Amino acid sequence: MLTIATANVNGIRAAFRRGMGEWLTARRPDVLLLQEVRAPDEMLGEFLPVGEWDLAHHECMTKGRAGVAIASRLPMRAVRIGLDHDVVTNSGRWVEADLELPGGGELTVVSTYIHSGTVGTPSMDEKYAFLDLVTARLAELRADGRLAVVAGDVNIAHRNVDLKNWKGNLKAAGFLPEERAYLDRWFEAGWVDLGRRLGGDGPGPYTWWSWRGKSFDNDAGWRIDYQIATEALAERAVKAEVDRAPSYDTRWSDHAPLVVDYELPGA
Repeated sequence: MLTIATANVNGIRAAFRRGMGEWLTARRPDVLLLQEVRAPDEMLGEFLPVGEWDLAHHECMTKGRAGVAIASRLPMRAVRIGLDHDVVTNSGRWVEADLELPGGGELTVVSTYIHSGTVGTPSMDEKYAFLDLVTARLAELRADGRLAVVAGDVNIAHRNVDLKNWKGNLKAAGFLPEERAYLDRWFEAGWVDLGRRLGGDGPGPYTWWSWRGKSFDNDAGWRIDYQIATEALAERAVKAEVDRAPSYDTRWSDHAPLVVDYELPGA
């Protein structure tokens, strides 16, 4: 069994201070896909030491923002960083690695952090432009029939069952029809939403809750963190779980990890 976890850590220093290390020791994923790392390369290695992990990191050009990483117990054969196209706000949002599977063959994993966007501001144009780049790259990844998973904080809830207060968010960033249409295109093209396929019909399970108010206690969340797999890999996915903290004060991020188990040869 190969276990892949994705988590928006909301700053890796803060996450480890709040207890991420204990979760990591207990869960022991084979591959860890991180978003909002918000740290330089050398600091990432302090928390995920080389020797235990192979690391790939796309640091954001703006200090203290974004940042995506892959930490793998499997050897990395190749790393590809960024869909920047020389746009600063696209930095720290996409990293790929080809991993060597124990039974032979290769698995491509991607960690992505898509813009949140704010309606009526240029940030929404930036989000749509990046989503266009992601859509094009997804088509390339599917083209050769490889085993691949794209995971991370997509900042879009796909359907009404993917957020508690969907009626109140119909005109809010993260649930706009234009944003949700990108997910429609990805899934219609053959990518598989494992959180939904293996997590039931909903509502939820959610992966993000605001730090403010009683959102977490009332489970008023959003499902915006995904593991999206090619058909060939999706056939091997057997279990998906959201590691929701038992209480508000035991959270180490405003997101919960999404963990998927895959049956792969030799894993």
